Amino acid sequence: MNKSQWILISGAVLLFAVLYFGFDTKPSKHKEVEKQRAGAFTSTDINSMLVDAKSGLSSQASASITALEGDVEKAAPDTAKAAALKRLSSLWFQMEKPGISGYYAEKVAEITHDEEAWSIAGTTYSLCLQREQVEKVRSFCTEHAIQSLEKAASLNPSNLQHKVNLALVYAENPPKDAPMKGILMLVDLNKQYPDDVLVLTQLGRLAIKTAQFDRAVQRLSRAVELEPANKVAVCLLAQAYDGLGDTTKSADFKSKCEKLSGS
Repeated sequence: MNKSQWILISGAVLLFAVLYFGFDTKPSKHKEVEKQRAGAFTSTDINSMLVDAKSGLSSQASASITALEGDVEKAAPDTAKAAALKRLSSLWFQMEKPGISGYYAEKVAEITHDEEAWSIAGTTYSLCLQREQVEKVRSFCTEHAIQSLEKAASLNPSNLQHKVNLALVYAENPPKDAPMKGILMLVDLNKQYPDDVLVLTQLGRLAIKTAQFDRAVQRLSRAVELEPANKVAVCLLAQAYDGLGDTTKSADFKSKCEKLSGS
């Protein structure tokens, strides 16, 4: 995966917040036991995912994975290890295993400690969340997407993309005790940045998903007004008008969508 491709794929939440923002009151021995348990749980999850994924590989694909794993093990400087981990993440992504790809992308971020790497890890885990049906895998990807995107946002709080991506993770797999959390996060961002096209577009997308077509048209029309050549907003607006039964406007924006897609 080249740099441009990496950029393109540019429970535990409460615990993370308490540990990150709260006070440290646990004895060191107790903390160490909990740390080991948490590490074992994550390790077991990814090991299980790797075993399942590898069982379905062809002999050629299996050999490629094994070779790259060897490269990671042999890499000495951090820069070499990060490069090897990127190649391993890329290969798993090509094999349509975004959960495993995200795991290795997260390992890259742990070495480089930079915003882009954490964003890549978070968005890769997000793709896993969108595609996976197995609840255990979805939970793993949700937890790690949240943690990765929060770290990206902490490194650059002014980058709205990280906050939007984080809200979309919550919208895709909301906490049981806060089913509207992701949508409310986007609504709050919309109040802070009423003319941000990215936020308007994602709110429009979610409104279509929940059949709130009037609201979708309102948000997406504003997005298109601000950026007439925004392909995503234009194409979604065609869907929104179709949902309303306005075939004339739907056809108009569908035509514009096709032109922008072909340009």
